[in-house]
Amino acid sequence: MRLHRLTLTAFGPFGGTQHIDFESLSAAGLFLFHGPTGAGKTSVLDAVCFALYGEVPGARHKSGALSLRSDHAAPGTPTEIVLDLTVAGRRLEITRRPEQERPKKRGTGTTRDRSRALLREHDPATGTWRALSHSQQEIGEELSQLLGMSCDQFCQVVLLPQGDFARFLRADAEERGKLLRRLFDTRRFRAAEEHLAKLRVRATQRLEAGDERLRATAHRLQQAAGPGTPPPPDAEEADADAVLAWAAEARRAARERHDSAAVALTTAEDAHGLARRREADTAERARLQRAHAEARARATALAGAAAERDATRALLERARAADAVAPALGLRDTAEAEHRAAADAERRARDLLAREPSGAPVDAPAARLAERERAARERLGALAAARRAEERAGQLTAELTRLDAEAAADEESAADTERRLAPWPEDHRRLRERVERARDAALTAARTARLLDPAERRLTAARRRDELAAALRTAEDEELRARERATEAHVHWLDLKERRLLGLAAELAAGLGPGEPCAVCGSPDHPRPARPAEGHVDRRAEEAALAAHQDAAATREATGRRLAALREAHATAAAAADDADGPAADGPAHAAADTARLAAKAAELRAAHAAAEAGAADGPAADAALAAAERRHESLLATRQDLQRRTAARASRRDALDTELAGLRHEIDRARDGAAAVAERAAGLTRLADALATAAATARAAEEAAARLKQADDTASDAAYRAGFDTPEAAARAVLDRARQRELQHRLDAWQAEEAAVAAALADPRATVAAALPAADPEAARAALDAATARLRAASAAEAAARTRRAELDALSAEAAADAAALAPLRAESRRVKRLADLTAGTSPENEYKMRLETYVLAARLEQVAAAAGVRLHRMSAGRYTLVHSDARTPGRLRSGLGLHVMDAWTGRARDTATLSGGESFFVSLALALGLADVVAEEAGGRRLDTLFIDEGFGSLDEQSLDEVLDVLDALREHDRSVAIVSHVPDLRARIPVQLEVVKTRRGSTVRHRTAPLSR
Repeated sequence: MRLHRLTLTAFGPFGGTQHIDFESLSAAGLFLFHGPTGAGKTSVLDAVCFALYGEVPGARHKSGALSLRSDHAAPGTPTEIVLDLTVAGRRLEITRRPEQERPKKRGTGTTRDRSRALLREHDPATGTWRALSHSQQEIGEELSQLLGMSCDQFCQVVLLPQGDFARFLRADAEERGKLLRRLFDTRRFRAAEEHLAKLRVRATQRLEAGDERLRATAHRLQQAAGPGTPPPPDAEEADADAVLAWAAEARRAARERHDSAAVALTTAEDAHGLARRREADTAERARLQRAHAEARARATALAGAAAERDATRALLERARAADAVAPALGLRDTAEAEHRAAADAERRARDLLAREPSGAPVDAPAARLAERERAARERLGALAAARRAEERAGQLTAELTRLDAEAAADEESAADTERRLAPWPEDHRRLRERVERARDAALTAARTARLLDPAERRLTAARRRDELAAALRTAEDEELRARERATEAHVHWLDLKERRLLGLAAELAAGLGPGEPCAVCGSPDHPRPARPAEGHVDRRAEEAALAAHQDAAATREATGRRLAALREAHATAAAAADDADGPAADGPAHAAADTARLAAKAAELRAAHAAAEAGAADGPAADAALAAAERRHESLLATRQDLQRRTAARASRRDALDTELAGLRHEIDRARDGAAAVAERAAGLTRLADALATAAATARAAEEAAARLKQADDTASDAAYRAGFDTPEAAARAVLDRARQRELQHRLDAWQAEEAAVAAALADPRATVAAALPAADPEAARAALDAATARLRAASAAEAAARTRRAELDALSAEAAADAAALAPLRAESRRVKRLADLTAGTSPENEYKMRLETYVLAARLEQVAAAAGVRLHRMSAGRYTLVHSDARTPGRLRSGLGLHVMDAWTGRARDTATLSGGESFFVSLALALGLADVVAEEAGGRRLDTLFIDEGFGSLDEQSLDEVLDVLDALREHDRSVAIVSHVPDLRARIPVQLEVVKTRRGSTVRHRTAPLSR
């Protein structure tokens, strides 16, 4: 991986855009990053890491993306990182923008911009850049594959943070393991440990489940064997055969009990069959004896009912003879009923005819009554035309009455219409004036609204201008005081610093001890150490003064920014409050007067606008009132014209009706013939004709019914004589309905069947023989059968229980044998898996160093790192020190395998890394970091790391050690490799000619390239 160019915009302490040309810096092989503390040296490395991985190392990553934005940047300048590099033979350009706040494009305030990324690749054939992806996920995956390292690995092997490796030297095995696990992917070995641990748990669970199954099977065997069986032995590895032997003995005892129960069941079945046959014979003899006794009793009963049987037979024979006369009797009854009904109808009709005043003959025969009816119908037909004329006259009279009522109503409506039309001219003028007033008020409201809005804005701006003027005067006083305090704090700090420098020798002497080398001359002898003078200033006092100076400077800058903001806001408000019609406000008094004048002007416009709006609000109502009045006026005019047309039509219609009514009345007077009306005369003739017709019809029906009655009486007498009855009345008394005849026949049939059954029962030879024997006792035979059945059931239940127990014992024994056979491989597998899991977990006695599998792999990697670092350490220390790996057991409960020692060639002994001095710790940790970079790069697929950054730590080296370290770093430039040193040590500026200086200013940091060679 080789870096070419880096562009920073609004990132960290850099407020603007800064360009870093790594191509020219790397040409020298070794270059220096320097600048004051807090200038932003580490921020450059953070930008490289953010461009590659989208995150920054350390605590800045935890604080969130918004902390990456520079506080010095302008609001509209976006934070952006552009990195041009070559990795895996490909020239790439990465552009990233973190999530950040930006001003809204419309309105005021800010909005949050989401993070963005762009990956481009340079095409050497065409010399152009080609976009690869805008997706942050795709870009991250592509760069991870090309770099072959995670963000943690990159920060450790490329950025080389020396403080972390110094802590790594002094850390215990657990802390070293955490760092090594981040750098080397040992998850598969930890997964192997966890997998073996899970296999051990599962194997133990399967073995315990097998033992539990065997114990459960033995318990079920004991339950199946029944009470009195001795308990089985414990189902463990050594006793599985004992459990099977116990099961075999239980099966043998169960077979013996089953054989005994089978013999007892056969005996009980034979006894039960004999008792069942005896019970059946006794029951049959008792039945035959009862049947013979019952037949004799039924024969006696039949002999006593002979007279009743003969009477029933005679009654049934007379009823069947009367069935031949029944139709004739029915016809005679029907004819007699019809004759009575016809006679009653004739009497009622003649009584009705007698009440008519026409003098019709009531006792006349039917033919005479019919002739009188025809004469009445002829007179009624002559009155039809007169009746229609009378109805038409009534209709004409009703219509004339309706026309009179309509005429009266129309006259009243016409008068009301004229009364409502009279005030129209005055009302129309008044409504028109109201509409015009509302329109004028609307125009006035629009004009005042256009003037009111600017006046309100100027008034608001003037009030804001007055408020800001007072705040501005206060801020100017505060800024002046803050500037004075900052100057005083600066002078005080410089004074203390100068006094401390004068007494620095005494301060260094205070830290000397017997035999310790002097930090200035290196001598272990201190004959005349300097003494602190009166009023000596120590480092704590100087740092406190510096902190007070920095706080005062920060306060001065804050008050200056607040004052500038107030001045800008005051100028903006004053410009917005400027009124061309009024005088300029060039002082507090004039400003107050200007504000009062603007307030009065705005109030005047506000009142005028409110009054105009109130008048304009009546516009819709006025328009609606005028339109409604015009519609009412047009409706009244239409009503008046309609009334006039209806009055003329009604007069013409009345003349025609009067003429027609006079002609009809002459015709009606002739047709009434003394009656009140033609309809009354026609109604009387209609009633007379109807009464005559009814009387004639009923007289004819009575004559016909008398003839039918005489004929039916003769027919019934002939039928009764032929059936053997003296009179029809005698035949009628002998008639029975069909149900009664069937009932009598059923009784005769039942008597006949009973006689046959009794005769058959008395003739049965078995019943006769049984009747001659002694009486049977079926209860005793049934009791003997019940006792035999109970014995059979008990024997059958015992045999079934013995058979079931035997089958269960056979099945459970086979199951126990299968469980015992399955336990052997489970125990073998459990021993094998437990041995492997304990070995990889470091808890097995076979694991001598108590080292876990993952720790073992990390120890191998650490051994490679120590070997690579030892070569460089040997050169840095002029052959004195060598870094070696140790797998010795650590004291206490800590694991072994991750120990480090430094071999001292001068003493021939191994030193613990915790005993190294500051300078020794630096170059040992530097050698360790370089060795770790080589091993991690090799682990990542041997990818070339062309650029390394070493961050701080050089201030602890003496001149000779610094030369040796720089010689080692110079050796890294072989094969076109470059090293960047990040430090503010002044001596390095004279030793390394190619530099990148980070300059800190109040407006943000900037970078400055220096590539010219310097004299050493």
